[in-house]
Amino acid sequence: MMSGAKSLKKYKILTGQVISVRPKTIVVRIRRIYRIPKYGKLKIKYKKCHAHDERNIAKIGDIVSIRSSRPRSALKRWSLITTKIESSMTK
Repeated sequence: MMSGAKSLKKYKILTGQVISVRPKTIVVRIRRIYRIPKYGKLKIKYKKCHAHDERNIAKIGDIVSIRSSRPRSALKRWSLITTKIESSMTK
């Protein structure tokens, strides 16, 4: 390996639904489906991630992609990349 070569950062990318919107912050619910090895049954787990939304473009119900980033606050470790599907819900 070359001594002057820099390593490329690998970011984790997740897709989920926006469940809460605050100024410059969104809460995204990530759904994970897995199989129980012993029984073969499919189970669903949900995880909430706080993500940084600099331009406040996400709305509740949107399907978004987020990527890992440096810590921005006590809870935020993710950044918004794109909005895949915009919600038709209006408040």
